[in-house]
Amino acid sequence: MKAKTTWILIADGAQAKVFEHRGPGKGLTVVEGMLFEQEPLQAREIMADRPGNSIGSQGSRNSGGVEYSSDPVQVRERRFVENVVEELDKYLQKGAFQQLVIAAAPTALGDLRPALSKGLKDVTIAELPKDLTNIPTPKLGSHFADILTI
Repeated sequence: MKAKTTWILIADGAQAKVFEHRGPGKGLTVVEGMLFEQEPLQAREIMADRPGNSIGSQGSRNSGGVEYSSDPVQVRERRFVENVVEELDKYLQKGAFQQLVIAAAPTALGDLRPALSKGLKDVTIAELPKDLTNIPTPKLGSHFADILTI
């Protein structure tokens, strides 16, 4: 019986890598073209142009400025993981992998879950709420020992 190809997504809100596992003893290899990075920004950098002042219903000016309705850093990170998910879905539809493991920082994992297509949800065999983006590739295998035989 042929071993199933498993892809492992490792992500946080600013970077993501996809590794492939083709069976016991085969190790992990980086999937070509599946490295994603965006420049991490702080909210103050995204909101460099301050919102304007608002005029109240009584005509009085509010000098405190208008508040943003959402955190721009979270919105940016959510869009980033949505783009990663779109790419994963394209490869799933091509049959590049049969199983998916997701290891992501808890916030990124929370953004990933609702973005996953039904197909990706169906092939996801495990989720780890861990940020492994800075772990060297040779040391990654130990984090998946309970899920896969690397």
